[in-house]
Amino acid sequence: MGLGSLASRVVRPSSRLLSSQNPRNLVNVRPIVSTTELHNADAASAAQAQVDPAPPPPPRTPVGGARVHFSSPEDAIEVFVDGYPVKIPKGMTVLQACEIAGVDIPRFCYHSRLSIAGNCRMCLVEVEKSPKPVASCAMPALPGMKIKTDTPLAKKAREGVMEFLLMNHPLDCPICDQGGECDLQDQSMAFGSDRGRFTDVKRSVVDKNLGPLVKTVMTRCIQCTRCVRFATEVAGVQDLGMLGRGSGEEIGTYVEKLMTSELSGNVIDICPVGALTSKPFAFKARNWELKGTESIDVTDAVGSNIRIDSRGPEVMRIVPRLNEDINEEWISDKTRFCYDGLKRQRLNDPMIRGADGRFKAVSWRDALAVVGEAAHQVKPEEIVGIAGKLSDAESMIALKDLLNRLGSNNVWCEGNGPQPNADLRSGYIMNSGIAGLEKADVFLLIGTQPRVEAAMVNARIRKAVRATHAKVGYVGPPTDFNYDHQHLGTGPQALVDIVEGRHPFCSILKNAKNPAIIVGAGLFERKDKDAIFSVVENIAKQNNVVKPDWNGYNVLLLNASQAAALDLGLVPESINSVESAKFLYLMGADDVDFKKVRKDAFVVYQGHHGDKGVYRANVILPAAAFSEKEGTYENTEGCTQQTLPAVPTVGDAREDWKIIRALSEVAGLRLPYDSLGAIRSRIKTVAPNLLQVDEREAATFSASIKPESTEKMEMVDFGSTIENFYMTDAITRASKIMAQCSSLLAKK
Repeated sequence: MGLGSLASRVVRPSSRLLSSQNPRNLVNVRPIVSTTELHNADAASAAQAQVDPAPPPPPRTPVGGARVHFSSPEDAIEVFVDGYPVKIPKGMTVLQACEIAGVDIPRFCYHSRLSIAGNCRMCLVEVEKSPKPVASCAMPALPGMKIKTDTPLAKKAREGVMEFLLMNHPLDCPICDQGGECDLQDQSMAFGSDRGRFTDVKRSVVDKNLGPLVKTVMTRCIQCTRCVRFATEVAGVQDLGMLGRGSGEEIGTYVEKLMTSELSGNVIDICPVGALTSKPFAFKARNWELKGTESIDVTDAVGSNIRIDSRGPEVMRIVPRLNEDINEEWISDKTRFCYDGLKRQRLNDPMIRGADGRFKAVSWRDALAVVGEAAHQVKPEEIVGIAGKLSDAESMIALKDLLNRLGSNNVWCEGNGPQPNADLRSGYIMNSGIAGLEKADVFLLIGTQPRVEAAMVNARIRKAVRATHAKVGYVGPPTDFNYDHQHLGTGPQALVDIVEGRHPFCSILKNAKNPAIIVGAGLFERKDKDAIFSVVENIAKQNNVVKPDWNGYNVLLLNASQAAALDLGLVPESINSVESAKFLYLMGADDVDFKKVRKDAFVVYQGHHGDKGVYRANVILPAAAFSEKEGTYENTEGCTQQTLPAVPTVGDAREDWKIIRALSEVAGLRLPYDSLGAIRSRIKTVAPNLLQVDEREAATFSASIKPESTEKMEMVDFGSTIENFYMTDAITRASKIMAQCSSLLAKK
């Protein structure tokens, strides 16, 4: 065939080629249509006017309920996310703008409470006029920026990043504890490719020993550095860091050591893969087998919001819930890992101590009959009731009502001291609120060690110190802080120097805009507490601690029951009531000085664990723990919250208020409530703020109206209130995990 005929075939394709069904031979023919109106400019403009304008895009729901606050209208800028206009404050990142526009951007290294690292590259998006995809977590949004999150370029970039992440990631999903709640699983399904091209040998990394709480499988690590940033910024310990370069890069401790922070368990939650998981929970359950119950932590006075995950009758784990005003999204290690104490050393049946000193299990009818008879055989002033650290408001009002009907008013709560001052509510709560501490620029800590007494309050103070360079002054025994502070003294003498203006810290307090004083509740146990509080109130008056728009006078309580007990008026008539008591009713109270109790006293112990109080008891009445009942608790800032039952009660145990109600019937002094609703109506007449759930009731009157104390201050140094952070109550003392932590703490 000649070249001429070939050329003619190329120029003039045959009809056989045009009609062929082979897709490679198809020729696309596009018809050209001419519109007559477009030849005339006036007609064209009229035709354009007839076309309806495009409807505005429907409103979108921000991701995770994200909200925007504009301090002034000038701070607002407008950006476009996938064509949707969004108004955001200046300084926001592209990723945050996308969240407000309702577009969820995948990410591994970015966390809203940590500094920006920008090293996972999973959050790549396309920005108009940008030559390549940008990391949205690190790119600030600019006015008029057009962001595209769903283009082929962005999708291909994410697929590429995911392929690199999975290149060295082991196929551990069937045996990984993170399975089912793993960010890597979710995002590889949503944004990854359906195949990988890597066929070489995967690298492996040696596991690190971080202690009894955090299990490490470092081969799964994707180097997002969330744990490093959390340890450095939030927990305040330099325990973790990035070692090596290139493919030899790994997370670890610089020298072989344990992670010693009281917040170390939070790295389990923020780790996006299965590299850091819970060691006590390892291989116990999958997350889809668990039933989650929203509840409240009672191991300290903060009232952290938690979710109790249970399977059948057993609590399997405890994880945090988001609450910006109290614990943000962190919880302490004691809160997270004390749950195994809920199934150890539990009291199952009512018991009576026999003549031989041994306990014998009896029926509820017999046990209550013995207690009721013993209560009527002593004088009213010899009857004393003590509520424990974990008591709820319902049981405390029932105990107070029962003792009042027996003719006694000697009832109080552990930790409040023999003579608590419950007249002014501002004298025993945190008036600035836990979240309000972030606004303070100077802190004066008096007789309190917040790192062990209330880890979440300490995290707030550290946050303020990091963000605003707030100054911290501390009066008390030498202790370990995780932020810069000045140790002003060890006892009341330092307070005298400050109130008289002789101390160098006075000028810092005077110049402060929002000074905050935090007094430890350990001072409640001192005999000269009134004199000390009087000096502290004078310091507050001199330095404008209490103003119309700011109340920085705070008391940091220790136990979950203290605030509600003082609101309900659990104040004893006599100082030496324990020594004179012949009938002692302990409602979960274990830290009573039993050396002061008379040998002939009849002691009733109502509680859920066989702890210290059991050894001296004549009768044991088994009660429900906080995870098995609905109860009302008030935290140190005066916010009322409720626990909900996650698991059934153990054995023949009953709720505390029901036991007291049944005892009142047996004793012939029937209390007028038979249900939770009725007992809460009774609480409403005494302390109505305890019924405003999830609301913080501020104190009406400040401590300034209180008359000055005439007592003399003893110049005895302040002591440490909590010796062992991991063992503070009946549940934590029964916990095997807390015992392991305590032994490591002792070695340290």
